[in-house]
Amino acid sequence: MGPELRELAIVLAILAAVALAFGAQFQNQAVSKSTEKTPRRRGSLSLKELGRLFVRPRWMTGLGLMGVGMVLQVAALTLAPLIVVQPIGAIALVITSLLNARSTKTKLNRGTILAIGLSTFGVGGFVVTASQVASQVELTDANLLRVLGLLVIILVAFGVLFFTFGKKAGALTYILGAGVLYGFVATLAKVVIQRLYQMDYDALTALALVSMIGAVFLGGWFVQNAYSSGPPDLVIAGLTVIDPLVAVGIAIGVLGEAQQASGFSIAAFSLSGVIAVSGVYLLSRVHPELRPRKKASQVNLS
Repeated sequence: MGPELRELAIVLAILAAVALAFGAQFQNQAVSKSTEKTPRRRGSLSLKELGRLFVRPRWMTGLGLMGVGMVLQVAALTLAPLIVVQPIGAIALVITSLLNARSTKTKLNRGTILAIGLSTFGVGGFVVTASQVASQVELTDANLLRVLGLLVIILVAFGVLFFTFGKKAGALTYILGAGVLYGFVATLAKVVIQRLYQMDYDALTALALVSMIGAVFLGGWFVQNAYSSGPPDLVIAGLTVIDPLVAVGIAIGVLGEAQQASGFSIAAFSLSGVIAVSGVYLLSRVHPELRPRKKASQVNLS
């Protein structure tokens, strides 16, 4: 595909990131309000509590915005390789941080700003490197089966962990789980699009679509639990860093979208990933909205 289509894909991905940021802010506010009267259950939404969110206009508005973002992201994926499009979502982190700071009247400290900067810079490194080496490749049945096999393992593992230790899990745990699952969602969306382009209308393509839908729902449950135990910019930080790292890793290792990558490019990918993940971890440690909860927990223990 020509550079014009790739530029259009980048614009669509940016718009998707904006929709994601506003959607996350609205949903976080709705979930936080629904759980503020039951602090002992923060971070462990029940099915009943999740059902109540569907009658909250703010939560539904956020859901609609995130749906728009998903459509724009899929459109971008039809025009450019996965490793170019997916990391652009990191823009949502900056937008969400500013929205949340204004909404909660919270002043972002130096550590938080540094963490956001690290995450954004790290993911930005992915985009710059990927745009130079990415290429569209033909998707084989063997590659698709490898992706589906990995997803089955992830779904089983996270499903067991969620129902076994869900009530004890913190925001970062849910964020990591959601990021991994949405990384597979992005990959499978690209896979389905590619299969349709190749005229592969078979059971394997249908299985990929069903698997993607399953990952969307389980990942969404993880996200809502993350909202109930952490600020939205921390949630978005995890999603916009872990998600593209997983998606890019699959695109490179399984789909072969970076076959032209040199040793230097691979090193740049690795360094960018380390920087981005470090930013997310730092944000989970220094975010000002998390400090009161830590102090409160220490008082209760004492």
